[in-house]
Amino acid sequence: MSSASKIHPLTSSSAYRGPGISIERLKPPMREKLPDTGGEDEAKHVSELDVRKKQIFRGRYLFWLAYQSVGVIVGDIGTSPLYVYSSTFSSSPSYDDLLGALSLIIWTITLMVSVKYVIIVLRADDEGEGGTFAIYSLLSKYANIVRRDPREERLIDMHLDSKSSKTRALLERSTFMKTMLKVVGVLGVSLVMSDGILTPAQSVLGAIQGLKIVDDSITTATIVGTSKIGSSFAPIVITWLGFNFCFGIYYIGQAAYISDYPEAVSNPFFDAVPPGMFYPSLVVAILAGVVASQTMITATFQLLSQIIKLSYFPQIKVTHTSRIFEGQIYIPFVNWLLMIGTIVVTVAYNNTTKLGEAYGVCVILVTFITTCMVSLVALVIWRIPMAVVIVAFLAFGALDGVYLSSALTKVPDGAWFTLVLALLLSSIFVLWRFGKENQWQAEASDHLKLSSIIATKADDRLGEQGSVSPGIRFTVTIGGACVSSINGMGIFFDKSGLPHTTPTVFIHFVQKFQATPRVIVFFHIRPLSSPRIPPEERFTVSRCFGRNVHGLDHQFFRVTLRHGYTDEVISQDLGLQIYEKLRSFIIGERAINEQTVVNSATANLSRKGSIEEITTVFTESPQDSEEQIGEPEPRDGGTPAASDRQMPTAQQERIRHELAALEAAYQDQVVYVVGKEQMRIREVTGWKPRSWFRRIALAAFLWLRSNTSSKVANLDVDIDKLVEIGFVKII
Repeated sequence: MSSASKIHPLTSSSAYRGPGISIERLKPPMREKLPDTGGEDEAKHVSELDVRKKQIFRGRYLFWLAYQSVGVIVGDIGTSPLYVYSSTFSSSPSYDDLLGALSLIIWTITLMVSVKYVIIVLRADDEGEGGTFAIYSLLSKYANIVRRDPREERLIDMHLDSKSSKTRALLERSTFMKTMLKVVGVLGVSLVMSDGILTPAQSVLGAIQGLKIVDDSITTATIVGTSKIGSSFAPIVITWLGFNFCFGIYYIGQAAYISDYPEAVSNPFFDAVPPGMFYPSLVVAILAGVVASQTMITATFQLLSQIIKLSYFPQIKVTHTSRIFEGQIYIPFVNWLLMIGTIVVTVAYNNTTKLGEAYGVCVILVTFITTCMVSLVALVIWRIPMAVVIVAFLAFGALDGVYLSSALTKVPDGAWFTLVLALLLSSIFVLWRFGKENQWQAEASDHLKLSSIIATKADDRLGEQGSVSPGIRFTVTIGGACVSSINGMGIFFDKSGLPHTTPTVFIHFVQKFQATPRVIVFFHIRPLSSPRIPPEERFTVSRCFGRNVHGLDHQFFRVTLRHGYTDEVISQDLGLQIYEKLRSFIIGERAINEQTVVNSATANLSRKGSIEEITTVFTESPQDSEEQIGEPEPRDGGTPAASDRQMPTAQQERIRHELAALEAAYQDQVVYVVGKEQMRIREVTGWKPRSWFRRIALAAFLWLRSNTSSKVANLDVDIDKLVEIGFVKII
């Protein structure tokens, strides 16, 4: 067992020791005390670990993030001097045209970057994440505009005020507005991902244009690749910006050079470098171009992780690259797709002028969508007066609209490619979401309480102590048949993790076999966004049936395992870990119950007598042993006091019996039971275009699902102990 997953024993002050079983007096385990109501009330109790919170850094960590952002964020806009003028002018410009272009560059950077994004848009973050989809996710926490995954719904920190604004009421009431926001949100992601294919080609091609000055025969783009970002890229970008500053060849310097040498418009950066600095500039430009290419790739990883969280894309492998900063991720599958797309685009377009025509539409369309979404945030969340929002929207919307109208003229010349790609990606995202909503609807029929499926029964056989031992049966509503017992412990993997429902795999298991193991564990794995969860905080244990049924020969538990993205949790000794946690839970229940009685007695001190009398009920000598459980020793040679007889004979006997049954079940066998859900589409009768469209969309969803779902073989448990239960859902 790894050090990260060791079972740490609870602190004990004294112990009862007996043959094979140790009953310890323990401090209560680190878990929430929930009412003994079968787990239903646990739905109202959500651990703080489950709710994602915004990371806030100060001091050296804040400085380190700022340093990394120079490489990852500033790298893109910082390399635009390599291609901005060659993309703006197809031939030598006049002085007035050149001055107008320079004026647009300065005012755009000032208004769009410094004012709009830095001052306004960055405030509309969703737990530290940005982008159009993050804004959409933020809006969904302040207005009921999204249908959420039932597994995640109770873990979302909603902010629904009783006083609803008119804008919020409109969004919640209008199906058209909900659909429009959904489509616009994913379209923004798709446009940025399309840029993720174009930006690497644009930046690197712009950097190596300097090679044409060395040799005019070089006409084919050379592609440079790397996988390092952030810290290693920051020095490159800083050096690159230093070159621009020292040479005076940033936007204004290039414009001055082109005004004297109009023919240099096709490659002004390298033509304008000082004598003797060409090759150093070429090397730094290429390196800076590589860095800039990673900016949109990194953004693509971030945006895709956002839409995965809201069930707009299948769950694929996401690798976290930092143990400190949660948002730094890498997605191997997407990286390969971007590489292939970049190579194809580079070969097809071959120079920055053609790429610039395709590139501009996506960029400005995303900024316009951002302006619209942030305006809604200002109305719904920030509660800014509508008149102020309208004025700001018209100002920034007009700026975006000027660029957008200009960029749309490039659609026939190559910009159609990115728009088609963005529409294709958006269709995939919306299709997956449509399929997931139908899946949730079909699975809702299985959201049943355990008490509505299983009931207790008193059979005719006598327990070991000579008392009737209750068994279990189906409830009357589903037949009332008896349920047999199987020796051993059954660990049923619970996909939903909803505390008030029964795992679907258990329902189908007990219906098919009409039998259950002696110890039933509903096991849910809950990944968190934190890097690491301390071992003592990972497991949460609760009962599914109350303990008021004396001698019940089945034990039902619900176990939730929380883990961070660097924790290794599923291992060959998973059964042993769960067994030890259940054992600690059973023992710990006694400590909690004793403390509850103490608190109750203390509260009634005025009616019960002195504190000394009350304390004698619960205080026992550290030398107590198991032999004393049956009957406490008389005090002062007399008969046991009535208060001594209240504790702890029956309770300790029950705990010993439960521990013995748990150990026996574990020693017999441990079985892992997982579900295999197959979905089938509801048959369509007659010619109904809407129904057939739905059927085609669901067929595409099921194809994607079958090719992206995780396999049972991926579970790192003993395959000989694995049982797969299949069941069908109609969607």
